[in-house]
Amino acid sequence: MILIGLDDTDTLDSPGTNQLAKAIVRALADHWTCIRIVRHQLLFDPRVPYTSKNGSASIALQPKGSVSTETLKQRCESVMRDWYQVGSDPGLCVSDHVPAAVTEFGRKCCRQLVHQAEAFAIAATHDLFLKGLGGTNGGVIGALAAIGLAATGDNGRVVLHGEWPDDLSGIVPAEKIRQRGIDILDEPTGCTADADLIDVGKHLRPNRRAGRTVLFVRSESSECGTERILKAVRMV
Repeated sequence: MILIGLDDTDTLDSPGTNQLAKAIVRALADHWTCIRIVRHQLLFDPRVPYTSKNGSASIALQPKGSVSTETLKQRCESVMRDWYQVGSDPGLCVSDHVPAAVTEFGRKCCRQLVHQAEAFAIAATHDLFLKGLGGTNGGVIGALAAIGLAATGDNGRVVLHGEWPDDLSGIVPAEKIRQRGIDILDEPTGCTADADLIDVGKHLRPNRRAGRTVLFVRSESSECGTERILKAVRMV
């Protein structure tokens, strides 16, 4: 498996990092299978020059046979340069290994202010590909943090689950969600939720927890005929 981290790729008037991540997956689809795209929430603080809410994205990919990671890096960079928005400060990180120091850096980015120099130093120490692609290059911080957090299997909101289409919205059968390998859990207790229908909202956005992809739901239910409806809870 290989992980790609992206951050600070957009402006308020342009498509967000999640959309760019999906474009990268499409550009790599001939030789790489998408495992998931995950949004990671970093420090929400006015001192951080984020676009909206300071989220970065990770992409987890599986190779289809023998492939070149150098080609992958080049394609990622090419797509990101094509999508570049004046005023953004994009960063890109690509790695097939995630040392403990990178995971700790990711956790640190969730709770306190960090600087580019630290990100570049960690990447250099562990021979990781980390590159700024415009502006101040500030996105390297979130890009490195993203792969560190992705490696824990215990952080973030899933934007794309495998190669399933992002097509579920509103009230959908619970079984249709389970068929995608997503566990449905009661948010207060963490236990498996018993439901016929789930109101997922505008988009299905499960989370990564303990190496699983899970959808948290509220235990309060309503009814549609004889079927119980639970409401998805949007978690970071």
